Amino acid sequence: MHVLKIVLIVLVAILSILLTMLILMHKGKGGGLSDMFGGGIAMNAGTSGVAERNLNRITVIVALLWVAIIIGLDLMTKYNIG
Repeated sequence: MHVLKIVLIVLVAILSILLTMLILMHKGKGGGLSDMFGGGIAMNAGTSGVAERNLNRITVIVALLWVAIIIGLDLMTKYNIG
């Protein structure tokens, strides 16, 4: 079980980096930091293409995996598994 815990910790680290990159790939919706850097100049707030919807789905899936693994690691620590 010790190997499983190490694998899960490494997986959380990889998913954390991936989740950060996925979040940064999203288009700004305006009114935030994206406007400060000129991201709101030529933006269509109401339109969302297929790529944006797929990016949303992938981001949600990675985030759910990340949360599930963290909860699993917490339960392993709580019950001294591994």
